[in-house]
Amino acid sequence: MSTPTTGSSNGDKEQIAFIGGGNMASAIIGGLRKRGVAASQIQVVEPWAEQQAKLRKQFGVQVNESPGESLASATLVVWAVKPQTFKDAALLTRFHTKTALHLSVAAGIRSDSIAHWLDTQRVVRSMPNTPALIGKGISALFARAAVSADDRLAVERVMRTTGDFIWLDDEKHLDAVTALSGSGPAYVFYFIEAMVQAGVDMGLSREQAHKLAVGTFVGAAELARASDEPPEILRARVTSKGGTTYAALTSMEQDNIKQQFMRAMHAARRRAAELGDEFGAV
Repeated sequence: MSTPTTGSSNGDKEQIAFIGGGNMASAIIGGLRKRGVAASQIQVVEPWAEQQAKLRKQFGVQVNESPGESLASATLVVWAVKPQTFKDAALLTRFHTKTALHLSVAAGIRSDSIAHWLDTQRVVRSMPNTPALIGKGISALFARAAVSADDRLAVERVMRTTGDFIWLDDEKHLDAVTALSGSGPAYVFYFIEAMVQAGVDMGLSREQAHKLAVGTFVGAAELARASDEPPEILRARVTSKGGTTYAALTSMEQDNIKQQFMRAMHAARRRAAELGDEFGAV
């Protein structure tokens, strides 16, 4: 028996429900609306009145305070809730969404737990990041065995609105993705913060230092994207022995910056696994 699909090949029949209406949900909804998905095809469950009003005003979508019968029409349910609230929300929602495909963007919560709470095997996990807010995100996706090819296409149509994505064959790698790209924007902002402050300390205005630091990250990232060469080669080309870049990188090496940074990412991966253990118990 074939697995049910989520609407037509171009997505014009999809009914998409969001459980949680925060930043990530807003990013996806905004992308869907720009892509031409009608407001009537989208509904959101969001308990906070202020956020409810914001979603209605910004996107014109239906927003409900709690799960209800309207969710029965959803072909795809996007879970954009905090890990610690996922289970309670799922147990309240499951009776209305038995025929839907489910896409989780919650960190740490494993698909075994989601499938158990929702009483369905049609579950996809995603780890997006905050540049999704401007359509420049990068996500990793994992699908359980019951997810069909058409289901995958439905998920891709949604996630493409936030930026690029990759599929993973092993769910455990999502913890590494969380540490690398999920938390990654914060690392970039951290380094920009340090570069701006150093620029100010050396006499530049904060506005000048900010523009230079952000422009450097954007340009370097685009160069890395456009190049077929690995980053170590690109770095070497900027680093003349005895020059200014060499002095900076030598200082970083002496302080073990690379090793410390890698340790920090491993700490993030461990915390992602802990979230699954802590909030994913069935």
